[in-house]
Amino acid sequence: MSTKRISKDFTEGSLPKQLILFALPFMASNALQVLYSTIDMIIVGEYVGTAGLAAVSQSSLILNFATMVTLGFSNAGQVLISQALGAKKHKEMNDVIGTLFSFITMLAVVLSVIILVLRTWILTVMNIPRESWDMSMDYLTICGAGLVFTAGYNMVSAVLRGMGDSKRPFLFIGIASAVNLVLDILFTGILHWGVAGAAWATIIGQAASFLFSIFYLIRHKDAFGFDFRPERFRPNRHYIKMISDLGTPMAIQSGCINLSMMYVNALVNSVSVVASATFGVGMRIDDIINKISQGIQHAAMPMISQNIAAGEEKRSRQVVYYSWLYAGAFTVVCMVLYLIVGRQMFMLFSDDPLVHEMSSTFIRAILWMFPALAIMRGSSAFIQGIGHAKMSMILALLDGVVLRIGLSWLCGIALDWGFYGFVLGYGVAAYGCAIPGMIYFLSGKWKTRRTLAEDL
Repeated sequence: MSTKRISKDFTEGSLPKQLILFALPFMASNALQVLYSTIDMIIVGEYVGTAGLAAVSQSSLILNFATMVTLGFSNAGQVLISQALGAKKHKEMNDVIGTLFSFITMLAVVLSVIILVLRTWILTVMNIPRESWDMSMDYLTICGAGLVFTAGYNMVSAVLRGMGDSKRPFLFIGIASAVNLVLDILFTGILHWGVAGAAWATIIGQAASFLFSIFYLIRHKDAFGFDFRPERFRPNRHYIKMISDLGTPMAIQSGCINLSMMYVNALVNSVSVVASATFGVGMRIDDIINKISQGIQHAAMPMISQNIAAGEEKRSRQVVYYSWLYAGAFTVVCMVLYLIVGRQMFMLFSDDPLVHEMSSTFIRAILWMFPALAIMRGSSAFIQGIGHAKMSMILALLDGVVLRIGLSWLCGIALDWGFYGFVLGYGVAAYGCAIPGMIYFLSGKWKTRRTLAEDL
């Protein structure tokens, strides 16, 4: 293989150095990706107000659900690509890439149609406040129609992650963020298109990111190792089955978490539009912190996959230990910042004093979740990296359905803790994934599993 290839070998070298250097661009990329919707919310909060802020935050949950479903299958392709690379099966890796491109594109189109057809029913089920209804419909319609661009960017990023590249995804999302910022100011701030303007800015930015990434990879196809000939995109039945078998539990995992978020939002929406806006802003701040730390998990997954496929179990375990170390340090810093300047963070999104007042309640409740997130960065990366999708799904069902929904109802309604209880139940449910995942990794039961690379 050419030495100019994008792909990197993680089966040798300094693991702590490789992990941090590989993770930093992912952390930056994830921060910029969250910046899409964050910019929307800041500008909408400034020019439209609290009702517009609630519209963007609630509609984004629905779009995130669809995006996370496609991301589940993209991550499945990433694991297969990483294991193929670790096992030195380069031809098989290219066949997986071509099949993944076709699979994700078709899936995104289907989900987009479903959102557009069912959007009225979805918003009704979510208890969208009357003041935000029309704006929510605009945002959901525009961004739902452009879902293929969001899914396309995530697909390209997953392929590059699987090959050991974290710098180019950062470049692609940087372009999208710049386009989104300029158009947000133009459409919403200057032309006063309201929430619809924010939606157009978001989808055009994502389209720019996806189309540029494809153009870039075609121009550098020798380094990428994929020639982009039409026949390369012909779906391979064997790899469709592997992607489906591995991706379905991952998609269910992602979907369950987002469904639980929508359920908790419905509970919060029943309180007041201020509670809805506060929870929406809080989720956005939490999403920034969560996604940045998730960069460590994104880096650990392909490193674990490569080493497992290459028979390097010791290095695979060490990746998890270093992931816990880095994620733990990042979490402590974030918790301190949240305690010191948390209220000021909310002020960036809204000038409503009622939202500022309620923000302290949100912060007190959500901080309980942070240690669980640090644990999950290592254990979840390991479970997904070895391709144990069923275990991921079981943990997600426990977290997203049984505990997140159950504890939110218990704390908020049964114990009558109201808004604080809804947020607290949502946060502590994360331990239902973190602790069992850690126990599974430390138990060593995974050592008897067959690697996916053996079936490629």
